[in-house]
Amino acid sequence: MRSSRLVPMAGSTSSSSAQTFWQAVGDWMTKNAIIIVLTVAVSFIIWWILARLIRRVTQNAKNRLDQQDRPGQARGVEGTQELTAVLMSQRREQRFEAISQLLRSITTFSIVTLALLIILGQLGVNMAPLLASAGVIGVALGFGAQTLVKDFLSGIFLVLEDQFGVGDVVDLGPATGTVEEVTLRVTRIRDLSGVVWYVRNGEILRVANRSQGWTLAIVDVPIAYNEDLDRVRRIVEEVGTQMDGDPAYDGILFGTPTYAGVESVSGDAVFVRVTAKAAPDQQMSAGRALREQLKLAFDRAGIRVPVLVRQNLPGTTPPASGQTGTSPLV
Repeated sequence: MRSSRLVPMAGSTSSSSAQTFWQAVGDWMTKNAIIIVLTVAVSFIIWWILARLIRRVTQNAKNRLDQQDRPGQARGVEGTQELTAVLMSQRREQRFEAISQLLRSITTFSIVTLALLIILGQLGVNMAPLLASAGVIGVALGFGAQTLVKDFLSGIFLVLEDQFGVGDVVDLGPATGTVEEVTLRVTRIRDLSGVVWYVRNGEILRVANRSQGWTLAIVDVPIAYNEDLDRVRRIVEEVGTQMDGDPAYDGILFGTPTYAGVESVSGDAVFVRVTAKAAPDQQMSAGRALREQLKLAFDRAGIRVPVLVRQNLPGTTPPASGQTGTSPLV
């Protein structure tokens, strides 16, 4: 009598394998995928909260500065300390914005790195060898890229401390010029002759910033030895008052140009010094305007400017005997 055993069919075997596969997928989704999705969601929420908090703190700081004196009111401030505080308020706004961007970048990098580590752990990646390898690579890079790390750290502190910014005229030691770009590794400046310099931040040992707050325009005026100094002082004060009240100089001068006194005496000339507080990037313009106005005022008042004897440059012809010349204001 023939046995009636059931022989399994190929179709039933395939169906069982598929069912086992989808069951394994479902188990994985239940255990791991939910954790991964929650990790991504929580990371995004934390990033959004921190970014909003950083932006809120920065905006509050800006609002407090907006309630103070603005740079447009700087001409009404005569005290050096008060003038500096007024002019630096706008730079503090830029500094707060730079710090805000830096903090947001650090926050984003930290949260993304932590989330990736959690996700890789859920995917079954053994993190111990990976972290050990990263540690070894980090040590190797630390020894081999000390200069790069030094440049990055210096760049961060340059931003945080607001030592200079784009548009400032600075003296960095190896180069002097206008800052065109500030990155974490290098600072690009253009000197007065148009040459572009790339200075590594780690090599910047000192910074002379000529654009923060205000600058001082200094003009030395030579007058004849026998001129009345009290009369010259009155003329200088009148010129200063006129320039301070002229709207054409609102963006150049901060306050009234003042008579500083006799700077030096040489031969037939007495050098009188006149100073004026000027906008950060208008020192040379303020000096030129002050010389022009003093020259016109001296001409009207009959103040004589002596002819200064200059050393002839190579290839030039000295003045003929009996020939007189003029001497510009120094």
